[in-house]
Amino acid sequence: MTFTIAIVGRPNVGKSTLFNRLVGRRLALVDDRPGVTRDRREGQGRLGDIEFTVIDTAGLEQSTPESLSGRMRAQTETAIDQADAIFFMIDARVGPTPTDYGFADVARKSGKPIVLVANKSEGTAGEAGRLESYALGLGEPVPISAEHDEGMSDLYDSLRALLPEQVAEETAEPAPDQEHPIRVAVVGRPNAGKSTLINQLIGEERLLTGPEAGITRDAIAVEHAWHGHKFRIYDTAGLRRRSRVDEKLEKLSVADALNAVRFAEVVVVLLDVKNAFEEQDQRIADLVEQEGRAIVIAVNKWDLKEKTAGAIGKLRGQADEKLTQLKGVPLVAVSGLTGEGLDRLMQAIIDAYQVWNKRIPTSALNRWFEHTVRAHPPPAVSGRSLRLNYITQPKSRPPSFVVFCTRADAVPDAYKRYLLNSLRETFDLPGTPIRLALREKDNPYKGRAKRKH
Repeated sequence: MTFTIAIVGRPNVGKSTLFNRLVGRRLALVDDRPGVTRDRREGQGRLGDIEFTVIDTAGLEQSTPESLSGRMRAQTETAIDQADAIFFMIDARVGPTPTDYGFADVARKSGKPIVLVANKSEGTAGEAGRLESYALGLGEPVPISAEHDEGMSDLYDSLRALLPEQVAEETAEPAPDQEHPIRVAVVGRPNAGKSTLINQLIGEERLLTGPEAGITRDAIAVEHAWHGHKFRIYDTAGLRRRSRVDEKLEKLSVADALNAVRFAEVVVVLLDVKNAFEEQDQRIADLVEQEGRAIVIAVNKWDLKEKTAGAIGKLRGQADEKLTQLKGVPLVAVSGLTGEGLDRLMQAIIDAYQVWNKRIPTSALNRWFEHTVRAHPPPAVSGRSLRLNYITQPKSRPPSFVVFCTRADAVPDAYKRYLLNSLRETFDLPGTPIRLALREKDNPYKGRAKRKH
């Protein structure tokens, strides 16, 4: 049995682009002009390990039933009736429009589970629109860029949470009352020992290994259980510098590894103890941070390292120095050959996953914010003071915060780093990516005529 998702929204918000992304090929015609899609189109979609039927629909418009737009709307309403769930899409750069509000009511009245998808969220252009979209009453928006393949892992998480029973049935996952496996990707440079480490972890020669670099080509998933926790662990192809990736097959292997990172919840960046923290290691860690995944640094081949006092501490110092954006990142010394440190690695993965999922109570967050800003107020810019009003945490995975203030674009980067570092220290958020956005409060008097006396 399969389940069905209908992608709905007003014209030109990117429904067909997402449809093509989900089905993995260009089935739906895409153009900048609104109204290109008229009929509803079905395809077999996939997000990570979840498969489903996906329906692309015409843009919803207010119109009479007998008009072309009215008949297109009827096709969309039929798709909603057929669907088990709805992806309600808006343009994050524009924000919710009156049309969006009207059709949000249509979607809600269907009684179907809804994911609010804020498309065109690449960069920071769509952040204000996403915040405004909470007013649609469809829950937390999922920021994506269907065109640039960004945010698909967050869409996956929302889908899994939305339809746990159907997803469990489709993917042979445990029942909804059981813990779902933590998705872990093991990444690193070629020949860092990724496959050997995973074989040692699961206790069998499941993955091909050898002295040659580049044996692994596809991202291979294996199941593992440890102390009552379940994991799906992905072995990936080694990531070399882009300038050294030449052959088409290797390019596909690298793309597969990057895809595994995007769909992982925790990423283990595996370093070779003989040359740890090379430039490529730092680039890989930076990629994981940009994707917003929980991260653990594992230094492999520890059995070859001469044991000296303070060796681990020295590596941790290197991690904090080289990966300043991931201060306090968990670091574990392991040996894929002997099994040394693997229990510590598994516990570090669980700990990183819990930090990545952490939500801070609003009252505690604003007490911290008030104290922190009072202790070190933001500097005046061009002789004008900056006022920081309050902070919220709209989402976790990774922990993400929004500060409402005056003149958001004038707040210095150094002050943002001060807030981030204080957040990490106060609320025990070591190593995880943290997102901090600044937003200006709406002026309630904006646009009003001055009162005459």
